[in-house]
Amino acid sequence: MSKSEIAAEYQLNARRLNKKDFKTLALSSLGGTLEFYDFVIYALYVDLIVAPLFFPDSLSEFTKELFAWGIFAAGYLIRPVGGIIMAHFGDKVGRKQMFTLSVALMALPTFIIGLLPTYQSIGMLAPILLLLMRMLQGAAIGGEMPGAWVFIAEHTPKQRYGFGVGTLTSGITGGILLGFLITIVIDMFFSKTEVLDYAWRIPFIIGGVFGLISVYLRKFLSETPIFKELSARKALEKSIPVISVIKRHKMSCLLVALVTWSLSTTIMVGVLITPGKILGGMYHIAPIDCRIAGCIVALMLTVGCILFGWLEDKIGTRLNMLIAWGGLAITSLYFYASLHVNIDLSTLYFNYGLFGLFTGAIATTPIVGTRAFPPAIRYSGLSFSYNLAYALFSAITPTLTLYLLNSDHILGQYFYMGAGIYIAFVAILAALVGFWPLARLGWQSPK
Repeated sequence: MSKSEIAAEYQLNARRLNKKDFKTLALSSLGGTLEFYDFVIYALYVDLIVAPLFFPDSLSEFTKELFAWGIFAAGYLIRPVGGIIMAHFGDKVGRKQMFTLSVALMALPTFIIGLLPTYQSIGMLAPILLLLMRMLQGAAIGGEMPGAWVFIAEHTPKQRYGFGVGTLTSGITGGILLGFLITIVIDMFFSKTEVLDYAWRIPFIIGGVFGLISVYLRKFLSETPIFKELSARKALEKSIPVISVIKRHKMSCLLVALVTWSLSTTIMVGVLITPGKILGGMYHIAPIDCRIAGCIVALMLTVGCILFGWLEDKIGTRLNMLIAWGGLAITSLYFYASLHVNIDLSTLYFNYGLFGLFTGAIATTPIVGTRAFPPAIRYSGLSFSYNLAYALFSAITPTLTLYLLNSDHILGQYFYMGAGIYIAFVAILAALVGFWPLARLGWQSPK
């Protein structure tokens, strides 16, 4: 541990939260909400819009859905590239500049998706253009999430570190809630024919405008004190940061990869896929009720992120992760086991909301991941390991889920419980990771 890094960490940890910190948290969280909305709105419209409008009718419904989710997965596959490039410059020239660039890069393709012609107008060029826009979105989100976590972690005093990172994560997941709310409004004011004709474009165009608002908001943020200190002492990483990460911080990369597996599975299966494919597809729950259920799980997820961030500062990493991820394992099995065709909506909403609260365990992923790397390479370390793991696990999840849900597949009728078991498995894995000294003490833990 160098003297400059000690000085930078001490300067941050030796004070309390002030008005500037709360302003930074508020603006960063709101910006994260707007940007993540841009990224997930596609997932909420895959079956209703993308599959029928961007692929030929000659394909089967299953094949169109498979291709549509494949384009969604492409956004995850490109994340490591965007993340590594932006993180490189984030460690070299500053966190704030990349933090602003990522949201600008998200806004443009989201707006363009809202204007794209469909397959009926330009043939196969339509899904190709959609794929390119999703890849640009993936590159943007690859830099956004690790950059946002590092930005807040380096602005927040040590005794409020968990609360700061948890609050920011709640803002990011709030984008999912905003997405569900927008789709409910669209469903309420437009018929299905109108949605297919033109109204589906509205959420994407709104998302582009949201992105521009986020760019403006981030002009009011200041560079992190830790980066300023490193820059003033000329202690920035002199080599290529990601090379240093790979050479000297393999265990930190493994730690982040494991908890990212837990995060990505929980969000993808539990929050994004379950409302449409399991509640609506398997149990024939009305679309509006599925979206309401999605709103409830997203709202409780947002609350849970703040809760488990706050608990991190109160009870420490090991006990916090045991409660959060252990609770998720239990509520996941309970929720999916409780589903049946004639389930009462109030029961469904309560069980899904309880599950949603414990999905807030995902806030512990950036909490342990951000402190696993020293300041000089923190952005690159978190971005490389997080995005690579997210790309690996999330890119295959939609395809695997569709395969298991296919009515022609012998396991399709049993996957409702498989989803619960899969989430419970990764939750238990994350709870165990909490006992790793590296997770609790960070990069300064004994080797």
